[in-house]
Amino acid sequence: MRSRIEDVAAAAGVSMKTVSRVLNNEPNVRDITRERVMRAVEQLQYKPNLSARSLAGQRSCVVALVYNNPSRNYLMEIQNGMLEACRANHYNLVLGPVGSGTQRAADIKGLFEYFGPDGVVLIPPLTDDPVVLAYLQEHGVPFACIAPREPQNHIGVMMEETAAVVELVAGLIALGHRRIGHIKGPRAHGACQWRYAGYRQALRTAGLAYDPRLVVQGEFSFESGMQGANRLLDLPDPPTAIFAANDDMAAGVIRAAGERGVSVPRELSVCGFDDTPIASHIYPALTTVRQPTSEMGRLATLELLDRIRTPDGGRMVHVQHTLLFRDSTRAPAH
Repeated sequence: MRSRIEDVAAAAGVSMKTVSRVLNNEPNVRDITRERVMRAVEQLQYKPNLSARSLAGQRSCVVALVYNNPSRNYLMEIQNGMLEACRANHYNLVLGPVGSGTQRAADIKGLFEYFGPDGVVLIPPLTDDPVVLAYLQEHGVPFACIAPREPQNHIGVMMEETAAVVELVAGLIALGHRRIGHIKGPRAHGACQWRYAGYRQALRTAGLAYDPRLVVQGEFSFESGMQGANRLLDLPDPPTAIFAANDDMAAGVIRAAGERGVSVPRELSVCGFDDTPIASHIYPALTTVRQPTSEMGRLATLELLDRIRTPDGGRMVHVQHTLLFRDSTRAPAH
């Protein structure tokens, strides 16, 4: 038979209210009491009844990941981190894809009509989308943001992306590269601006002139990486290195180079950003910036749950990056 909260309370020698407070990670519970309750939960293999919790607390015990992002690898990493946090806090996770243009308002409204989540986590570019933000604020929905353009106004998680790109491009310059191409992300995406700013800053610091012909627009997709690479490699004086603003586009660059008979890294160095699984799965393995994407999903969810439980709860958490030089970069051949 399924264990009940009453069984857990009896086994731990506490009230049902105390069990509920422990399961909801509420404060002001003594550590020894919390440990006793969790021991009873494990021994009895107790699974909270989310429907009952919802009725009792007027909560759905659901959070949503709201996204409009063409990078499947990035999305999957965020989702994995959110699932970890949800499981640890007895919440369910639903996915809320949001379309473009006029579809945005209908999609966000439909998410709440069908699932009624207690709160949402937004990932770029929706972290800065005025339509989505207006809906959430108008309806008093708690939300956490990953990498918003104005972090001081939000809770969630972010990383110093400009500084990370400065280090990455400086590494290419140290190898001897002087003509470095850049494939940008979507214009509405905060990361597009931060990573482009890091590219410009690294060139400026090294005393290298900025050449606008070496910068092309991308969409954070594999296909746009291929298109951007072909545009750059068609130049009369093509770059010896290309920094793509995410790993999916960098993988597209390697594919496009291979189709043209351009050897990576002997004739062209390639690097990306994020360190999603594709970075180490392709050949040659991709030089990139490791953004702890899964951990960012987990931390953003924890901050969201804190805000759901306490109106003033939650904060903006800063995480660190790691620079990973792999086989896709080397000194230029000439």
